[in-house]
Amino acid sequence: MAAPKPQAGSESRAAGALLRGDGEVPQDIKMALYTHGRLIPSLEDAKLIRPMIAEILKKKFDYNKQPYILGTLFFGTTSAMSGLLANIIFRNSFKVQHEALKTYVSLTTIPFLSTIVTFKLFVTDALESGNISRETCVWRSILIGVICGVTYPTALAFNTNGRLAVKYHTVPLPPKGRVMLHWMLLCHTRVKLMSVPLVFQTAFGMLHGLFHYALTKKLHAKSVPGD
Repeated sequence: MAAPKPQAGSESRAAGALLRGDGEVPQDIKMALYTHGRLIPSLEDAKLIRPMIAEILKKKFDYNKQPYILGTLFFGTTSAMSGLLANIIFRNSFKVQHEALKTYVSLTTIPFLSTIVTFKLFVTDALESGNISRETCVWRSILIGVICGVTYPTALAFNTNGRLAVKYHTVPLPPKGRVMLHWMLLCHTRVKLMSVPLVFQTAFGMLHGLFHYALTKKLHAKSVPGD
């Protein structure tokens, strides 16, 4: 004896109950009714749809994050240029001619990476979690520009080239106990050029902090669907 087939009949009756006066079902209702071959989407279908929507929103958010990712990379590049300038200044001050490639690579790579990593930890992650205000974001960005983009590269170049000067005897050895003072007297005139990247990093850090804050808030507003 053949088994009854209630499912097809029940689907026909449900579809017939939704017929309008002209006998035609709207297209959007048809799509909703026959999703995955079922009359009405089940709870399992809803569980599958939610991750898909979340993934679409995440991809859209990540795509729209590209402008301030590029801004942060440019911020790191300015720090690398500052390290390059500091290396040139101290190499000339200490008359160092050795290990040029090593010092130039380290004095550009380390400030670049330190600026990007520090900015992500103290600004980007804090903004995405909503833990800082606009003023705090701007101040953190300025401090990162000054510390990671000027102070740290200057100190690193001073230490690296000072050690090379002692190692290769390119300048007279300082008296005992007065090493730092001796080195500072050798380069105090040229080191004033570092005021140029100091002003630039301060201004760019302020602008980048404002832009970063505004863009993050805008992307959060777009990524969160309205009621």
